[in-house]
Amino acid sequence: MQTGDVAQEHLSDGMAGACLDAEEPSSAADTRFARDVAAGLTASRKRIPCVYLYDARGSRLFEHITRLPEYYLTRAESEIILDGAAEIASGPRGPVQVVELGSGTSVKTITLLQALLEARGSVTYLPIDVCGDALAQSASHIRAAVPGIAVRPVEARYREGLERIDGDGETMLLWLGSSIGNLDRDDAASFLGDLRERLSPGDRMLIGIDLAKDARALEAAYNDSAGVTAEFNLNLLVRINRELGGDFDVDRFRHVAVWNDDAGRVEMYIESRSDQTVPIEALGIAVSFVPGERIHTENSHKYTRGEIENLARRAGLSIERQWVDSEGLFSLQSFRVDGG
Repeated sequence: MQTGDVAQEHLSDGMAGACLDAEEPSSAADTRFARDVAAGLTASRKRIPCVYLYDARGSRLFEHITRLPEYYLTRAESEIILDGAAEIASGPRGPVQVVELGSGTSVKTITLLQALLEARGSVTYLPIDVCGDALAQSASHIRAAVPGIAVRPVEARYREGLERIDGDGETMLLWLGSSIGNLDRDDAASFLGDLRERLSPGDRMLIGIDLAKDARALEAAYNDSAGVTAEFNLNLLVRINRELGGDFDVDRFRHVAVWNDDAGRVEMYIESRSDQTVPIEALGIAVSFVPGERIHTENSHKYTRGEIENLARRAGLSIERQWVDSEGLFSLQSFRVDGG
């Protein structure tokens, strides 16, 4: 799979996840979800891509997670943008087009667009998403929240969407929420380099990157006391039961999130509590588990300042500015596309 497609298909983009199988397959077994589940559950180390966590219920649960006290990421990024919007938006007056990977309707996106419109005078907003419904909702919401902005939704995967964009003035590409952390470090550098090739000298990327910190704070963010993250992760089994005729007893599995210090990432798993075999009717398979056996569902890489500098260098980008929240938990990076 090409790197740009990895980002579209396997990152934490809830609306995109809910729309992956909008191709109207002839049977449940023909969906991309079915194929990936079959491949992942029959592998020597069981795994399912994290994008499938985000069906309609999963997306609602994730929205709940972002408001939990332990989940600092959204709160920290929002603080950076709300406090620094004018500085982030600063630049020579003139048209700017804002390209967002995913359909943004959050306060963060709205705040940035309002600041850019005030600072630059002319702003075109181009959200890229595979989900037409999400794009329509996003466009309507943004037009109402930011009068005077031009909104041009682009229904496509990230790579294809960027190839369609052609306009005057500077381009600012938004990729908020630390979704880059879902990619392995090599893939993250390759993906940013791929984005750079589709932009022009002087354009910018504004990317949220979570910072490395105490392991206890990281594990708490993915093991909240209310159990919402556990419900979110285990909902993947509910989805398999509903869409593929699975027979998972969710109570016989548990959510696990651990800090892998060597890899610099939080890893999420679904772990079997017992010796069991689970049939999945649409796939024609029965999946066996031993106690403690895990299904890997997500990685979330955390970066030191040095690793961010290395990421930019490998992607052929320059770090223009960096913003960090008041507690030093999260960063917003402005990467510049240089000439040459």
